[in-house]
Amino acid sequence: QVQLVESGGGLVQPGGSLRLSCAASGFTFSWYLMSWYRQVPGKERELVAAITSADERKNYADSVKGRFTISRDNAKNTVYLQMNSLKPEDTAVYYCNADRRTGWGPSVYWGQGTQVTVSS
Repeated sequence: QVQLVESGGGLVQPGGSLRLSCAASGFTFSWYLMSWYRQVPGKERELVAAITSADERKNYADSVKGRFTISRDNAKNTVYLQMNSLKPEDTAVYYCNADRRTGWGPSVYWGQGTQVTVSS
C-alpha cells in the first residue's frame, strides 16, 4: 500500500522557519522524482520545489528561491522541505508528491497535505 505522510506543518510568525517531512512507503522511493506542492482555497495547486531521483537536481518556484530548500534521504524514504524567512503568502496546504514516468505510463502519488500558516 502506497503512503506519503507529511508532517511538520503548523503556525509560525512571519520570518520564522518550519521543516516539513514526507515519509514514503509502498514503492521504491529512490526511483521517484519527489516534489512539494501547495494550494490555497480557490487557487490551483502550485509546484514549490522538486528533487530528481538519480542526481538530486533541485528546482524551485521563483517565489521561494533562496528561502526554501528541498532535500531527500533515500535511506529513510523521506523528502524534506526546509522553509526559512516565511511570509504570510506562504500560507497554504503543502502536499508531497511522488512521480515516475516509464514506458508503461505514469505512477503518481500524493500525500494528504499539511497546513502551514504564517501569521503574527
